[in-house]
Amino acid sequence: MKLMWRKYSFLFIAIFFLQSCHSSAQKLQDSRLNEVSGLVVSSKSDDLIWVHNDSGDEGRIFLINKKGATQAVYIFADQVIDCEAIAIGTSANGLKEIFVGDIGDNDNERDFISIYKFPEPNINIKSNQSIKVKKVEELKFKYPDGARDAECLMIDPIDQKIYIVSKRENSVGVYSAPLNSKAGKLITLKKETTLFFNAPKSAKWITDGSISLDGKSIMIKSYINIYYWERRGKETLAQCFKQKLIGLPYDPEPQGEALGFTHDAKRYYSISEGKYAEINYKIIKK
Repeated sequence: MKLMWRKYSFLFIAIFFLQSCHSSAQKLQDSRLNEVSGLVVSSKSDDLIWVHNDSGDEGRIFLINKKGATQAVYIFADQVIDCEAIAIGTSANGLKEIFVGDIGDNDNERDFISIYKFPEPNINIKSNQSIKVKKVEELKFKYPDGARDAECLMIDPIDQKIYIVSKRENSVGVYSAPLNSKAGKLITLKKETTLFFNAPKSAKWITDGSISLDGKSIMIKSYINIYYWERRGKETLAQCFKQKLIGLPYDPEPQGEALGFTHDAKRYYSISEGKYAEINYKIIKK
């Protein structure tokens, strides 16, 4: 009898521990964030994250903390089509800039896609009112080989390029444009390479990606996997992608479409679509 009690006591403790671990996961607290499709860690703090919703929302980004509370909301455009990704880059004069990718195109019918660029807003402001962003530029791009749906936008600090990875092809395309691309004209993207992922069709669709602040670590995610590469020396991103990829620890989310490195690239955040979705924070074990 005593042995049986110990057995069930251990089982009870194990169940309680697992439930406690599960209940401690942080969740988004803002009901407006019901379809998070992109995230990037603020350049100023690992504890603050810029996020935005998928199609159907306004042209706005939310600043949230790692516990899921919204600190401020910034409006960058009066109207957008399908914002799918967000990244941070550094201008020639050292200014940190946000890039929001209005790059979704489910039916492959858009004449051009847009990336909205503006200085990273002040992270110390806390406001219940939406704040209008100043100095916003709309960069317009088209693909060299026809319209594409895409959800992955990355900024490479080494070669100073914008990278877009298409979503749905059997071998997805990797496209680029200069980071200092000018607003006011339609720019044709350059196709750098293609990537093939060995997975079932819908499971290989690419939903986001991130390049570390030092440019040495790259990850790209699908709905069920996160793929990782480490850059060697001064190789280009296309050269880096020729290396054997590494799979990172990832518990597939209901519809995971948002991913971003921390500053030291030793951890990453990911968030699924859905109201009050969990904020996942993982250590990168290669």
